[in-house]
Amino acid sequence: MALLLLLTGAVYFFLKVIVPYTAPVLTAMLFVTIFGPLLQKVQSRLRLHRQVGAVLLLLAACVFLALLAWLLFSWVVGSLPGWTEGLEGLKEGAAVAVHGVCSAVGKAVSVDSAYLERTILQQMEDWLGYVQQEVLPGMLSQSLEYARAFAAFGGFLLVFLISTVLLAKDYDDIMNRMLDREEYHVFLEIICGVIRYIATFVKAQLVIMGIIGALAAGVLWVSGIRNGLLWGLLAGILDAFPFVGTGIVLVPLGIGQLLRESYGRAAACLILYLSCIVIREFMEPRLIGRRVGVPPIAILLSLYAGIRCFGVWGILKGPLGFVMIQQSYLSLERRLERQKELTKEGR
Repeated sequence: MALLLLLTGAVYFFLKVIVPYTAPVLTAMLFVTIFGPLLQKVQSRLRLHRQVGAVLLLLAACVFLALLAWLLFSWVVGSLPGWTEGLEGLKEGAAVAVHGVCSAVGKAVSVDSAYLERTILQQMEDWLGYVQQEVLPGMLSQSLEYARAFAAFGGFLLVFLISTVLLAKDYDDIMNRMLDREEYHVFLEIICGVIRYIATFVKAQLVIMGIIGALAAGVLWVSGIRNGLLWGLLAGILDAFPFVGTGIVLVPLGIGQLLRESYGRAAACLILYLSCIVIREFMEPRLIGRRVGVPPIAILLSLYAGIRCFGVWGILKGPLGFVMIQQSYLSLERRLERQKELTKEGR
């Protein structure tokens, strides 16, 4: 128990304090370790140095991400005229919906429905005016903070690229030195466990993203929502990001259909959103837990503990910290058993 407590404290300190300052180098180390076999094949078949292969692999990844971002941006810009026209329809639909609700309430409780309707519409106008006069200017005034965040991301990316090239060059030498010294074997076992978890996590996210994207695209297309296939695929892609999720697509779609009095489509969006949440919460612990070798309940508990300790980033750091604690404990336990066996043999 004392060993587990010490390991938990060490892992928490590592994730809380050390990782934010060394994230680019650690990310580069994981990248080179995961894609090490691929870089070795490139080196043997194409006669290219590992650092050249790493640069080519990074360029291919950047081109793919840039192409995906350009496609999404082009789609969004091309849909702007339709969204602008839809805003007027939403305003008219909101007015019609408010009128219908106020009429029904007036008949039910014997109140002046016209006065109630004017009050609600006035509140809506006040809220829209507040958004236009206070919220939007406030967002524009934070452009300096956005610039700082963009500069920080650029710095992270630059250090990551440089670290990747340097580690690709010296990777074999570093690993040989760690293998020659027995005290570093614990770190190697931890690294292997973390890499196995990350690979399993990525595969699980791809499976869940594919299922949710196909389901969302099919439901929205069958429901007759405009550009339903594209909206569904976008919801599936965004579901893989812990900061976003499918709600950023499905909730506005559902509200828009509700204001247009398309209650069946609005209900379809709501049921689809709840179904996506259930699918993710059900599949993620099972896919990750079974392949990593831990019970799904442990992965779910680590997710909750990670969110409590690290906020939103805890979705990644929680299970990762659990895997680090588990691998460290098992490795140290095996070393202690070997030492006991050697001590008995010496006697």
